[in-house]
Amino acid sequence: MRNLEIGSYRTAWFMAHRIRWALTQEPVKEALNGTVEMDETYIGGKRRGRGVQAGLDNKTPVIALVERKGRVRSFAVEQVTAKNLRPIVDECVSPEAHVMTDDAMVYPFVLNGKVASHDTVNHSQNEYSRHEAGKVITTNTVEGFFAIMKRGNYGVYHHWSKKYMGQYLREFDWRYNVRNLADIERVVIALKLTAGKRLMLKSPHAETP
Repeated sequence: MRNLEIGSYRTAWFMAHRIRWALTQEPVKEALNGTVEMDETYIGGKRRGRGVQAGLDNKTPVIALVERKGRVRSFAVEQVTAKNLRPIVDECVSPEAHVMTDDAMVYPFVLNGKVASHDTVNHSQNEYSRHEAGKVITTNTVEGFFAIMKRGNYGVYHHWSKKYMGQYLREFDWRYNVRNLADIERVVIALKLTAGKRLMLKSPHAETP
């Protein structure tokens, strides 16, 4: 608002959401492959707490899948259940991928028969990384993405409501996925993504064009 000398905070807010909407990624043409880390976190809410109990009525569960040295896709879900996660895996993860998660009980139900292999680290026993059969089994990459996202949430925006969570996830997926590109390349890609997209002021949280 200050930089563009816009007279209304609401107008500046809507412009920011239109930019996030423009950065919406199309359905993946190439599914995440190689080593893919998958994890959940909980965003927002004023009450302190971690895990499912904190997320029931206070925080929004967010699932992220990170391709090591590659791309990320993140999604807000109502609950971290096999029913909610299976469509995400079906859309985004190659059957040839090697997926790594923590020891949450939901992941075997989601990944069984869907991917080439599934390895876990036992966070409940304070295990965060191990070497096995030439592989580094860890979820440190996806947790690093969550750390970046939460710093943006708490340090820049201070609060994301559940209503607009999808918009902010688009922004942080975009930031991560173009992190190795030059500024001019980012601009060209972003401009191409605006084609055919229109976001109305009455529905800045819309999930589909």
